[in-house]
Amino acid sequence: MSSERYLVRGAQLSDGTTTDLLLAGGVITDAGTKLSDAGATVIDADGLLALPGLVDLHTHLREPGYEQSETVLTGSQAAAIGGFTTVFAMANTSPVQDTAGVVEQVLALGERAGYVTVQPIGAVTVGLAGERLAELGAMATSRANVRVFSDDGFCVSDPLLMRRALEYVKAFDGVVAQHSQEPRLTVGAQMNEGALSGELGLTGWPAVAEESIIARDVLLAEHVGSRLHVCHVSTAGAVDVVRWAKARGINVTAEVTPHHLLLTEELVAGYDARYKVNPPLRRREDVEALRQGLADGTIDIIATDHAPHPTESKDCEWDAAANGMVGLESALSVAHAAVVATGHLDWTDLVRVLSTTPARIGRISGQGQQLTVGAPAELTLYDPSASREFGRNNLVGKGVNSPYLAMTLPGQVMATFHAGYATVLDGVLRSEAQLSEDRGLTGGRS
Repeated sequence: MSSERYLVRGAQLSDGTTTDLLLAGGVITDAGTKLSDAGATVIDADGLLALPGLVDLHTHLREPGYEQSETVLTGSQAAAIGGFTTVFAMANTSPVQDTAGVVEQVLALGERAGYVTVQPIGAVTVGLAGERLAELGAMATSRANVRVFSDDGFCVSDPLLMRRALEYVKAFDGVVAQHSQEPRLTVGAQMNEGALSGELGLTGWPAVAEESIIARDVLLAEHVGSRLHVCHVSTAGAVDVVRWAKARGINVTAEVTPHHLLLTEELVAGYDARYKVNPPLRRREDVEALRQGLADGTIDIIATDHAPHPTESKDCEWDAAANGMVGLESALSVAHAAVVATGHLDWTDLVRVLSTTPARIGRISGQGQQLTVGAPAELTLYDPSASREFGRNNLVGKGVNSPYLAMTLPGQVMATFHAGYATVLDGVLRSEAQLSEDRGLTGGRS
């Protein structure tokens, strides 16, 4: 089967209109009704939503250095099965993505995998140590063309260093993506600070530790006239700070994770380490504030913060367990449940927060475009009427630390197209051999 030409028949766009789409040569070559093409593979998309390929601005692919948790290949496969066509790979690898050489290595690994576009994120500081700036300019001018910089997992807590980073990236239209966590307020923190943390005897992670850093950083961004992106907003107060900053005209964007839109701190009561994450799961009031913030545009995007870990890092006592959840395979279904089914967003809004806007923030071309003639063939077919019990069989990456195991989730990704090739078809991830054959490669992809 060749993936050079596909005829998608009867797909519903996010605005409710129905269309056929002809994909050829990596682009959408025709759109309309009753299209025909004798040489194309026909896909019956009746009842399916056709969405621009999803873009994740916050993914941990772990390679190089932590291949026991994930690799660029396995993470790319997880992204494709979840409907993503682009992922931004966080810098906390070993060696850290703080030089042009390392980000170019990650870029090459993504190109070799071929399932999605893998765009490296550069570290803000050398070794994520928060002491001196990394080679920001060299990464920006490298083949990886880095525009997003983050020490995610660590806050750039030194205000002078954060100011210098914001000033530096301004020269090439970059953005600093901050992990907002005042470290002195979160020493030993295990969960959200509140009545429940007291009952469980776990050290609390106070909301102000997040909100105070966001407040500081939006003022720094205003002072230097640079772009700031706030990672994984998790509290009602943080939403208020971002809303205030935007009203003031500060160039700030913000993201929320699927898990912070759906899950609450009560899940921690069972001491199941799948629910241990940074920032922690918060109160029901915070979840509602996050949904409202996404609906009114205060929060710009949904980003997964996909964080795979080996089983032994999660299957242990709570205080010894690693922070993080996998999210690529489940993100679209969780967003469907949390904000579409609840009426906070419609499908056009979801395209904005999961595709168009993250592509814009990351300054990556050819992604997040509307499905019109001439646009790149980067799209996802999604069955919104499906329902499934999410299980380990739905996880194709190395990480199985999903908080949604045994939960019933709506929807199912039926096909994902990247660079004109079907990486997922009929809900099944295509093999490396199949993709190599489609591309006319022999002996594996080059």
